[in-house]
Amino acid sequence: MRKLVLSGVTLCLVAQLATAQIKLPSPSPGATIVQTVGTTDLTVKYSRPSLKGRTPFTDAFVPTGKVWRTGANQATAFTTSTDLMVNGQTLPAGTYAILSIPAMDNWTLIFNKDMTVTEQSYKQDSDALRVQLKPVKGGQPVETFTIGFSDLTDSTAKMNIMFADVTAAADLKVDVNTNSAANVDKAVAEKPEDPAVLQAAASYNLSKGRNLEQALGWIDKSITAKETFRNLFVKSQILGKMGKTAEALPLAQKALTLGQSSNDTSFPFFKEGIEKSISEYTAKMPAMPAMKGKKGKKA
Repeated sequence: MRKLVLSGVTLCLVAQLATAQIKLPSPSPGATIVQTVGTTDLTVKYSRPSLKGRTPFTDAFVPTGKVWRTGANQATAFTTSTDLMVNGQTLPAGTYAILSIPAMDNWTLIFNKDMTVTEQSYKQDSDALRVQLKPVKGGQPVETFTIGFSDLTDSTAKMNIMFADVTAAADLKVDVNTNSAANVDKAVAEKPEDPAVLQAAASYNLSKGRNLEQALGWIDKSITAKETFRNLFVKSQILGKMGKTAEALPLAQKALTLGQSSNDTSFPFFKEGIEKSISEYTAKMPAMPAMKGKKGKKA
């Protein structure tokens, strides 16, 4: 009878711990990694099992040829803030569960729409994308399962899945120009009267040679709201790129004068560029014809 009472007390204590949701150590602790590629934010939220003397990709532990949740505990979550190319295939913006099918010579990486998916409940019909990865064996063994990013540029990266002495990497690519242009248009739509936003938007168009007439309209609104040496210089650059040197020169000269009289601590960083533009515009101006002196009349 006493044993039954103790068992009942133990069960009650366990139930209370579960109800209170006390944070206790996990054998596969959670981790979140956030990586920006260009203007795209990538987030992976996953749990990290450790080897603890076991050998993965065997029948006993993380078997090959079978669906694996690519982590532990709940499904590994992958979020991309924009459309993304994975090994040359398009993955729409959104959040997906990552699964994989490890094999000796080839891995299948799966992005699944079911965020509650497990190995037992997995349905291929819910896949958003499947790509093939070539695993590489060797190098320093990784004791704790790791997902990370490497080889970063402003439009590409590798997502590396690492466990023991195996690494499987996916090539990621974003359309940074399309995304940036969309961000610019969105910012102007949200704050159409903000001089700083208008100046930044005009500067972006200028840097990409994109719709200079639109950029000119934006920078004119910025100058009307608040004239600064910065937006004057941007306008002079836009006009210069449009071949309107005669209009660009006086604006660059005004930007230089305004900057020199301002207390803006950033002006020295712009000064050389403004002076260089003035020299370039001046060199492109047509030479003024020499004035011929009038001959005096003989007495």
